[in-house]
Parts: sequence; C-alpha cells; structure tokens
Amino acid sequence: MWIFGLRGKSGFSSNNTAEDVTEGVDGSALTAIITGSTNGIGLETARVLALRGVHVIMAVRNVKAGEKVKEDLLKKMKDAKIDVMALDLNSQASIRSFAEEFISKSLPLNILINNAGINAPPFTLSEDGYEQQFAVNHLGPFLLTNLLLDTMKKTASESGIEGRIVSVGSAMHAYGYKEGIRFDKINDEASYHPPNAYAQSKLCTMLHTLELAKRLKEGEINVTANVLHPGIVGTNIFKNRGALNKFMTVAGNIVFKNIQQGASTTCYVALNPKVKGISGEYFVGNNISKSATAMAKDPEMAKKLWELSEEMTKPKS
Repeated sequence: MWIFGLRGKSGFSSNNTAEDVTEGVDGSALTAIITGSTNGIGLETARVLALRGVHVIMAVRNVKAGEKVKEDLLKKMKDAKIDVMALDLNSQASIRSFAEEFISKSLPLNILINNAGINAPPFTLSEDGYEQQFAVNHLGPFLLTNLLLDTMKKTASESGIEGRIVSVGSAMHAYGYKEGIRFDKINDEASYHPPNAYAQSKLCTMLHTLELAKRLKEGEINVTANVLHPGIVGTNIFKNRGALNKFMTVAGNIVFKNIQQGASTTCYVALNPKVKGISGEYFVGNNISKSATAMAKDPEMAKKLWELSEEMTKPKS
C-alpha cells in the first residue's frame, strides 16, 4: 500500500518530502498564511512554500521566534518573500486583530494553512472560556477562516487562481469519545480526557472541512477546502505527553516520518496542480484517503458543529 512507501494515484507516497511534491511548481503569484510556522511541519511548510516563490505570512504566537525563523530562512533564500504577524489561536481577540491587520494591508490571499495546534494538555480554558484543545484546534481556525474568506473569494475572482484552504488534522480524529463531538460537554472538566479531547478537536477539523467545502461548492466559489493527516512525526506537539514526547523526540525521525516527509502532504494539497478542483477530501501520504469513522462524513453533525461554532465565535458585545 502507498502508505507504506508505494506510490498512490497522485504518483507520490508517504516517503516523499515537501520539496518532492512541489518540484517544478511556480508559486510566485501566490500569497499564503501559515499558522504555527516557527517549528516542526509548519516551519518546513513555510520554508518550502517560500522556496517555490510563494509570499509566506507566518502567523505565529511568538513574534520574536518568528522573526528569528524568518532571518534564518532569508540567509538561505535571499529572494524569499516572508512576513511575520502575531496570532494567538487561544484568543479570539487576537484572531480578530490578526485578520483586521492582514485585510488592512490589501494583500491577496490564495492559500490558508491551518497548521497550528496543541495536543493533550491538562484541562484548561481558553481566553474566551472554552476547553483549550477545542478552542485552539477548532474554534480558532474556524474563526480565522471565516474572517479571511471574503479576501480569499476576492483574490480567486480577480486572479482566476483557485484558492485553497488546507487544514492539518490527525488520524486520531477517529479514536476519541464514542459520541464523536460532545456538544453539551465541551467544558466538562470532570469527564475530560486529554487524548479523547484532542481526538474530538481533530474530528471537528474533519467536519469543519466537510461543511466548508459544501458551502463553497454551493456558492460556486473558486476556493477549495481539504484536510490532511501529516503522519506520525517527531515534533514538539507531544510536549504535554511526558514519556511519549521523549520517545517521539528520540525515535520519531527513525521509526516514523522526518519533518521533510511530515510537511509533504500539507505542501502537496496547498500547491500541487494535481489537487486543482478537489475539495472536501481527507489526504494521507499525499493521496486521498478514507477516515476510519463514518462520523467524519456525517453532514448533520457537521452542520450542528458549524452552528455551535458560529455561536461560540460571535463578537462579544
């Protein structure tokens, strides 16, 4: 099977790197926002998109770290177009400020990559009072996407170039709470289980993409929305998981994927011309895949989640 190194219909496999799947692509007419791009697959995604000529906006919580990454990248790619902007997905106020600042610059937006996320912290509430994994991994990207969607629509219409919304999910979306999304227990600390809550947030990513793709298609909008599983990669996303983090740090690049391979599916879905016109799909190893749970394609659950998310991200009066 292609997930074990054999090529799929795309001509690529999980063994390919981000540079492999974007070779020959000219991204000089494109602008992309990438969240969480100071380390791990987000950083590699930013590097490779910049390498292909894309104007990269690094949307990061730690601006100082972002500027250091930008400086390091520009030393190796002197002609790269990279900017750093502050964004904290734990705060809806920060998300709104980011969107307002970006829109004020009158820049085009062809690609939005919702990459940033957290994995299994102790029970914590976000700045807006929601369980942190649900807030950062779902509500934050949901709000950011909604705020930037008009800009993406305008860019696609004026340029004739398809816009792409790419969300980094996880295969763990299929292995959370038995009911999938616990709509009435998002903030229930007593029954909070960190790994299950992480899986729930990633099921939200699947359902958000499903409903978003449906709405874009119904509106005949030249913007696609897809979600992907990057594979098991040795990054710092497991920093809240103690022994697991230590194992992943030591063995990740040997047993599982390295960073260059881990970022490949993100870059493939964002840039490769073979993905043109494809929307509402789940990618693994640079190929379209199927979820291990039917809930990921449940239109009623997706609609209910969208409506709840709209309510939770309304501006505070």
